Amino acid sequence: MTDPETLLRNAMEHHGAAVYRLALCRMQSVQDAEDVYQDVFLRLLGQDTAGWDSEHLRAWLLRCTVNRCHDLYRFRLRRPVLALEDLPEMEAETDSRAGMLWEAVARLPEKLRTPVHLYYAEGYSTEEIAGLLDIPVATVRTRLHRARRKLKDLLEGDDHEERLPEFDGAHPAAGRAE
Repeated sequence: MTDPETLLRNAMEHHGAAVYRLALCRMQSVQDAEDVYQDVFLRLLGQDTAGWDSEHLRAWLLRCTVNRCHDLYRFRLRRPVLALEDLPEMEAETDSRAGMLWEAVARLPEKLRTPVHLYYAEGYSTEEIAGLLDIPVATVRTRLHRARRKLKDLLEGDDHEERLPEFDGAHPAAGRAE
């Protein structure tokens, strides 16, 4: 893929939904997720991608997404924004169990929410998540365990120890780019 336009089109088609979902999970705002999505793919244009396979490209895009979300979060610390519940587009949640689960996931602290999203929604292993977040594998496992325990409390004792078989990959508030 030497043509930048072809590279960008293919990357957005194959990995755009994952980038958007991760950005939405981390930022908790549709507008911020869209900004991160745009920034990540603009940064891709400046990269030398010769020799990258699809998995390397996906990992780079998700790592870039995490970094850009972190940058935007630090910026927001200096300039506060409206609370999540004040945003009208986030009020229309689905009535399904998956919708209730993702609503509970959204209430988790970012340190717990991000590994849950990468593990369950994106299908990454704990080792891959550790590489993406630049933390030890044991820390990822601990955060997943704590998140499951917290979700169990939030959902009044539902058991979420196993992967979610009914999860179709769509975040209830995310418009999929696939």
